[in-house]
Amino acid sequence: MKYIDEYRDAKAAKKYAALIAHLVTQPWTLMEVCGGQTHAIVKYGVDELLPESITLLHGPGCPVCVTPVELIDKAVEISSRPDVIFTSFGDMLRVPGTRGDLLSSKAAGGDVRMVYSPLDALKIAQENPHKQVVFFAVGFETTAPANAMAVHQARQRQIENFSILVSHVLVPPAIEAILSSPGNRVQGFLAAGHVCAVVGYTEYEPLAKKYQVPFVVTGFEPVDILQGIYMVVKQLEEGRAEVENQYARCVRREGNLPAQQLVHDVFTIVPRKWRGIGQIPQSGLGLREEYARFDAEKRFGLTDYGVEESSACISGQVLQGMKKPHECPAFGKLCTPEHPLGATMVSTEGACAAYYRYRRPVEQPLITL
Repeated sequence: MKYIDEYRDAKAAKKYAALIAHLVTQPWTLMEVCGGQTHAIVKYGVDELLPESITLLHGPGCPVCVTPVELIDKAVEISSRPDVIFTSFGDMLRVPGTRGDLLSSKAAGGDVRMVYSPLDALKIAQENPHKQVVFFAVGFETTAPANAMAVHQARQRQIENFSILVSHVLVPPAIEAILSSPGNRVQGFLAAGHVCAVVGYTEYEPLAKKYQVPFVVTGFEPVDILQGIYMVVKQLEEGRAEVENQYARCVRREGNLPAQQLVHDVFTIVPRKWRGIGQIPQSGLGLREEYARFDAEKRFGLTDYGVEESSACISGQVLQGMKKPHECPAFGKLCTPEHPLGATMVSTEGACAAYYRYRRPVEQPLITL
């Protein structure tokens, strides 16, 4: 297949759904670990094509959603300073902290700008030498190479008014945290194709062996996802626990080696707190000592905040696959995209946002005589 509409072909999707139904002999619970896959599943009704014996859970696959509240608060604090231009991808602007969000900071007079690349932020720093320019570096392994490149270029070109607020997280440690949880019920995983395009999938092989769960690297269109589910179920039914690659058109086992080397040169692995989940050891990236002067937290002397998340928001349980968004009492009532309690409702990759957009019950219009 060459064109995107072929990966959305209804006949092909129904064919894979029928193959899955024919193959399955017992209940299985699977998890996708990518917000893009979650949105595709909900938008196209992929889960509704599956037999009832297959349960899909949504994992912590949205980097915006797992950015800790205290980092949002730090971003808001930095952006409110008169000597700062704060730059970010658009999906971070409305994520709520305890002190508001970046859009409210902009409304109060902060110079907050949406950019499409960290290199855009670096250019802004060059054009504004009398301002401190900060980029909010959020993401999984997918966005790490571009952020590493921006810091690397800033050092090479001696652009000293540029820094990044780092909130990088790594997927395999989060999966291991789920698998090692006493309440875990996930029996197989769809691994995010874009992450594996960068890092490959060798890191999943020890997890598959240790926990005896299959992994299938999967793309993002409906036919991709159904084929990935078929491959996971086939392994489960055959008693295998291996790592397979459905997304072969984009992913190699070893990944993108030059990108990995750049990330390794600039970043080091550190513990990281995940919003709604808590601290996961060795699950994040931080700047190496030789790049420490580009660390916004150090540059602005920020200390850790003791903050608490909204007790009305169950995003942590949603991110761990323990509950579905519509099971939250606040869903669609106290919590909406216009007034979100948590990041899973506001992010373009958040599970709550997907359910609100595609699965929210439509109120019947009043009929008057």
